Amino acid sequence: MSVPARWLVRHEALHVDCKVFRVFKEHCHHPLDKREGDFFVIHSHDWVLGLPITNDGKIVLVKQYRFGLRDLSIEPPGGLLEPGEDPLIAATREVEEETGFKGGKASLLGSCSPNPAIQKNQCHFVLIEGVKIESSQNLDEHEEIEVLLVAPKEALDLAKNNPRVHSLALLALYRLRDARPHLFL
Repeated sequence: MSVPARWLVRHEALHVDCKVFRVFKEHCHHPLDKREGDFFVIHSHDWVLGLPITNDGKIVLVKQYRFGLRDLSIEPPGGLLEPGEDPLIAATREVEEETGFKGGKASLLGSCSPNPAIQKNQCHFVLIEGVKIESSQNLDEHEEIEVLLVAPKEALDLAKNNPRVHSLALLALYRLRDARPHLFL
């Protein structure tokens, strides 16, 4: 069995622009055995999920409709980073826009590749400790969001027992548990 090689992109062209992401057709070439093929890759800005924690240890979550799921989803607030935006700033912005909670200290818990088979972007997980409600929501045109305050252990249990859970939300809660295990006792 051979060791995998890094394919070379010989040509890349926009296939379709879908507003929040773009799909590119990439013609790739294997450097050793000379195989070639066309592959479709999704280009998007990086994403962020905020993990806002109140002073009394509750996590602020959002409940909203997800079009891909065609159902409601409970997850941490989050969204797209603006070009060049720091994940800590993006997370605090998204949390405030979606929930009205702000303040506290932000720290990066980690990042991941949501689906490296077809996507180029990263998702960043940001803990924001000591948030409090300071404003009303500032939602996008098609957003309807219910704000929930939940014990972190309950949030993780809900996510683990839901087969249709947002996988990045589940990973974010595991990262939170690893970083702040006392919140899950």
